[in-house]
Amino acid sequence: MMNHSQPTVRMKPDKQLDCNLSQDDGVWMMASSFIIFTMTAGFGLLESGRVSAKDEVNCMVKNVFDVIFGGLAYWMFGYGLTFGDSKHQFGRYFGFGDFFFDPERVSDDDSTDEKGISYSLFIFQMSFATTTSTIVSAGMSERIHLKSHCFISFFITIVHSVAGHWVWDQEGIFRTMGVVDSAGCSAVHLVGGVSGLVATLYLTPRRNRFAKNGIRTVSDPTKAILGFLMIWWGWLAFNTSSNYAVTHGQWTEGMRSAVGTILASAGGGVVTVVITRMATKKIQMDMLIDGMLASLVASTGGCLYFTPWQATLVGAIGSSLALAAYPVTEWLKIDDPVGVFPVHVVGSIWGMIAPAIFVKRRQMNFGPPECNYQANEEANGLLYGGGFQLLFLQAFVVFVIATYSAICSFIILFLIHHSPIGLRVDKYQEELGADLIEHGLAGVNVMAYTLEKKLDTKTLSSVLMIIVRWRAKAKLGAIRRKQVHDSGLVSPKPTENVEMNVIHRRH
Repeated sequence: MMNHSQPTVRMKPDKQLDCNLSQDDGVWMMASSFIIFTMTAGFGLLESGRVSAKDEVNCMVKNVFDVIFGGLAYWMFGYGLTFGDSKHQFGRYFGFGDFFFDPERVSDDDSTDEKGISYSLFIFQMSFATTTSTIVSAGMSERIHLKSHCFISFFITIVHSVAGHWVWDQEGIFRTMGVVDSAGCSAVHLVGGVSGLVATLYLTPRRNRFAKNGIRTVSDPTKAILGFLMIWWGWLAFNTSSNYAVTHGQWTEGMRSAVGTILASAGGGVVTVVITRMATKKIQMDMLIDGMLASLVASTGGCLYFTPWQATLVGAIGSSLALAAYPVTEWLKIDDPVGVFPVHVVGSIWGMIAPAIFVKRRQMNFGPPECNYQANEEANGLLYGGGFQLLFLQAFVVFVIATYSAICSFIILFLIHHSPIGLRVDKYQEELGADLIEHGLAGVNVMAYTLEKKLDTKTLSSVLMIIVRWRAKAKLGAIRRKQVHDSGLVSPKPTENVEMNVIHRRH
C-alpha cells in the first residue's frame, strides 16, 4: 500500500507517463470554478447584511472589486508566481514565468487538451485567489476608502500566490516536505484571515464601537443568512474539486471530500446551536453564521482524508474554538465586523492541525502509481501512530505563513496609508456612510436592526417606543405639509419650519 500525504496531479507531467489531465478534468474544474465564484455573491450578502445600513452597498461593491482587481493581479503575476517555472535557484519559494497568462503564447508546442487544462486551472485558481482578498475586505468594513481597497485587493492576491506556491506547486518548499492541506486552508484562509486581522487592527475600531453604551448595527440579518447559505453550498465545490481531477477513479476522492465537508458543517452547526443557546438564551444570528463557517474552514485542511466521524468531530471542534474567540475579541477591543478572526484565523489554524491528528495512510485514487506524490513514512497522524513529525510540520507551516501574511499585509497598509491615496475614512465620512460618500446614495433605513450586548425587555421596549414616536412625528409632519400645500401658502409657518428642521436633524 502506497503512502500519500496529499493529492497530486502533475501540472507539467512527463509526456512518457499517462499523468495528463483530460477534458473531463478540465470540465470538472471549470464547473467548480463557476460555483466558487457564486461564493463572492454570498460573501457580499453576508458582509453587507452585517454592517450598518449606510455601508451595505459599499460592501457589495468591494466584493465586485475583489474579483476585478484580484483577478487582474492573478492574471498578471499571481499564476506565474504559483505555477510558473520552478527550475531556478529560488524555485522552492516562488515560480517564475507564465506572467500575463496566455497558454497560446507560452505553449505553442503543447496539445489543444493541455492548453484547455491550463485555462481551466487558471480560472479555478483565480477563484481561490479572489476569495483570499474577499476575506481581507471583510475585516476592513466601514472604515476604508474604495480607491485604497482596489490596491489592497491587487497586492493581497500577490501575497496569496506566493504562499500558494509553497503548498501547491510540485517544487514548493512545504509541498516537498509533505504538508497536508487538501483545499487551501493555509494559502487561502490563513493568509486571508491573518491579513484581515492585521487590517482591522491597523484601521482601529469604528466610531463608538467600544463606547460605554456602544452598539453594533446590522442592516439585514436575513441577507446575511442568505449569503451564508450561498457560501455553504459553494464550499462543496471549493473542497471537492481541489484534487483537480475526476478521471482514473479520482472522482471517488472528490466525493469523499464532499461527505467530509457537509458532515463537518453539520457537526459544527450542532455545537454552535448548543453554545449560542446556552450562552445567550437565544440563537444569535452572527454566532450561528460564524460557528458554521469556522467548521467549514476547519474541514479544508484534511477533507480528502477524514472519515465521516472524523469530519464531524473536526467541524465541531472548529466551531467551539471559533465561538470561544468571541469574548477574546471583545476583551481586546478588536472591531471585527464579519468574524474574520474567529472564522478564518482560529478556524484555519485548527484546520491545519487536525490532519496531524486524524490522517491515516490509505490507498487513494490519484491515477497511475507513477504519477502519485509519495509521502514520507511519518504521514500518519497522532491517533494512528505517526508520531509528532507531521504535527510539527503542520504547526511550522501555520507559523511561517501567518508571519509572512502579517508582515506583507502590514507593509501594504502602511505604504497605502502614507501615500496620497490614503487608507482610512475620517470620522465625518464614517458617520455619513460610504453609500453616500462613495456612491451618492442617500436615504434612511428606519427599521435597521441593532444588536445589543444584552437585549432585555426594558431595552426592547425603549427601542419600540422610539420607533413609535418617530412614526407619529413623521405622520404629523406629513399632515402639516399637506395642509400647507392645500392652503396655497408658499412656505410653512416659522414655527412649523423650526419643528420640521428638528425632525430632520433627528432623522
